[in-house]
Amino acid sequence: MHQAVDRSAGYAITAPPITTVAIAGADAAFPVARVYCVGRNYAEHSIEMGHDPDREPPFFFMKPADAVVPPGRLPFPTRTRELHHEIELVVALGEGGRDIPEEQALDHVFGYAVGLDMTRRDLQAVAKKAGRPWDMAKGFDQSAPTGSIRTVEDIGHPTKGAVWLRVNGEPRQEGDLDQQIWTVPETISYLSTLVTLRPGDLIMTGTPRGVGQVEPGDHLDGHIDSVGDLSVSYDS
Repeated sequence: MHQAVDRSAGYAITAPPITTVAIAGADAAFPVARVYCVGRNYAEHSIEMGHDPDREPPFFFMKPADAVVPPGRLPFPTRTRELHHEIELVVALGEGGRDIPEEQALDHVFGYAVGLDMTRRDLQAVAKKAGRPWDMAKGFDQSAPTGSIRTVEDIGHPTKGAVWLRVNGEPRQEGDLDQQIWTVPETISYLSTLVTLRPGDLIMTGTPRGVGQVEPGDHLDGHIDSVGDLSVSYDS
């Protein structure tokens, strides 16, 4: 027997909550529209993944908006024996647009954050071998822990600075923002030729070398100079 549905809000079911990211030093939160991720945007990471590091047009994949979660304690993801960490600079867009000229791209940026593109690498390998999409390897629940956004007014537009990740205190990933193959304005401009960008979109800009496995019970500390820090612990 079907129960009566309250349509007073105009929806047939309860509307999902809006995913947000904290803004450093502010009470208001940043609402997330979509999450775009740039693949292989650091040459040394491209090499360690078995690919050519030459500069070629960027490619993108997506995560659901609700994959974005605050740092802290997280459950270990299901259906994987090879969870990998990827520390990344996250760009938060305050304005959208289509076919954005590169010289105007930074005008669309609200701020920056430290994020993790967590990856079920074993599922990704199976998908690649079968010629199938990576969605369940990249876009699973809580796969994008993201720290507080630092606004452009606060930190400007960082183009260089250390990017690192430690697992249980041991160095894993090390790089610098100036090692990105595609810069932030180039990435925004190119992506805007593929989709119409929206306010609230996040762009995860790729990871430096040193990606590796995370085990249940591990503690991750990430850092990007001038942008901030992020700490995540996985339940054992």
